[in-house]
Amino acid sequence: MSKSAISENTYEAELRLLQIELVKLQRQIISKGMRLLIILEGRDTAGKDGSIKSITEHLSPRDTKVVALNKPSPREEGEWYFQRYVAELPSAGEFILFNRSWYNRAGVEKVMGFCSSDQYKQFMATVNDFESLLIGSNIQLMKYYLDISKEEQAVRLDARAKDPLKQWKISPIDQQAQKKWNAYSEARDLMLKHTSSSDAPWTVISANDKKLAHLNLIRDLLARVTYPNKDKKLLKIDPNIVLSWPANSKKLPKLYK
Repeated sequence: MSKSAISENTYEAELRLLQIELVKLQRQIISKGMRLLIILEGRDTAGKDGSIKSITEHLSPRDTKVVALNKPSPREEGEWYFQRYVAELPSAGEFILFNRSWYNRAGVEKVMGFCSSDQYKQFMATVNDFESLLIGSNIQLMKYYLDISKEEQAVRLDARAKDPLKQWKISPIDQQAQKKWNAYSEARDLMLKHTSSSDAPWTVISANDKKLAHLNLIRDLLARVTYPNKDKKLLKIDPNIVLSWPANSKKLPKLYK
């Protein structure tokens, strides 16, 4: 894996300060009955699990939940597509993180042929309205896409295969990630172009450097939420790591191809 641009000691020190800010934020979420929803998408091995751990490590497990749904059951396949996700949305005082989300339909389902063309088109035509309804119901929604290079993904897949503690992460779909790289790139670009709305824009995290990705994702998250005693000097975001662009713009930021 790529060597980080910062040392482990520097990373741990900066992460600790940001995690203190996250605790401050959670106090505000609980006391004000806020509902915060974070969606994390990205290529296989992009670091979604590690990013989520860096966010939730010191938060209240009673008021924080990570949602990572399995493939739908036969009954769920007959439901409205968003139905099983609605059941996982945050209630007042809750901080929910989706480790993959309804955007499975725009990514892995499209690329692997797990949905029909009509199902894909219907999703793309309705997801922005669905998210606007959530935001209109006072759910604060943030969407992050973790982007890595093909070379970095190959290194991480190899390391995962050799690590006995990460065997649970290996799946037949992961094994197709390199072979279907271009198809995933095309699906990613279509998703970002058509579902980055003014209500719920996407933010891309350049995640080849895991440490910098964790720190800058947390900084961006904290910068976008209001809470008391925010230490703004900790929230300097690296524009080479956090890539954003005007909502509804068809011109994407520089992504790995």
